[in-house]
Amino acid sequence: QVQLVESGGGLVQAGGSLRLSCAASGRTFSSYSMGWFRQAPGKEREFVSAISWSGGRIYYADSVKGRFTISRDNAKNTVYLQMNSLKPEDTAVYYCAARPQGRGSFYGPAITYDYWGQGTQVTVSS
Repeated sequence: QVQLVESGGGLVQAGGSLRLSCAASGRTFSSYSMGWFRQAPGKEREFVSAISWSGGRIYYADSVKGRFTISRDNAKNTVYLQMNSLKPEDTAVYYCAARPQGRGSFYGPAITYDYWGQGTQVTVSS
């Protein structure tokens, strides 16, 4: 079992930055690859970024590439999402999720992640 708690969301002006954190419970955090997803009102949940269990492999959605940076600290059981140059279209509830090893690639669609946080709201004003 892994419990995930996101923090760091808030209201920011376009062009600003936020850093999201996702703290995980459990001693097996380092055996999971981690992902960030987001869901805007009236839209489906979409993939944002993922990081492998060791942090050595990273993947971003095209919409955030060059603006967002994912990282993890396995000693602190925490994964981060640094978001720069934010745009109004980044407004959404952001979720972190844990995906166990042994499923091929280190990232995948939302259905392939076993554990989810409660989400944190990010609002970007124009």
